[in-house]
Amino acid sequence: MEQIFGGGILWTLLIGFLAGLLARALKPGDDKLGFFMTIVLGVLGALLARFIGGALGWYSPGEPTGFIASVIGAILLLVIYGFVRKKK
Repeated sequence: MEQIFGGGILWTLLIGFLAGLLARALKPGDDKLGFFMTIVLGVLGALLARFIGGALGWYSPGEPTGFIASVIGAILLLVIYGFVRKKK
């Protein structure tokens, strides 16, 4: 997990929080996520971006995920979350 953003755990959590905040600001609508869920959103967005980027050959093993890719991954997760929440 330390290599998601190319730093330590605290760096990963900080960048994950910023990526989650930016994703929530860019995607319209009220997602009603708290502080910790915003961090989780950003970190999971980075993991999603890493998985997709690795599958497409954009990231080689051990290469950190970019911030913009992390935000895009977090936005994708918010869209998926919105679809799942509407179907309930």
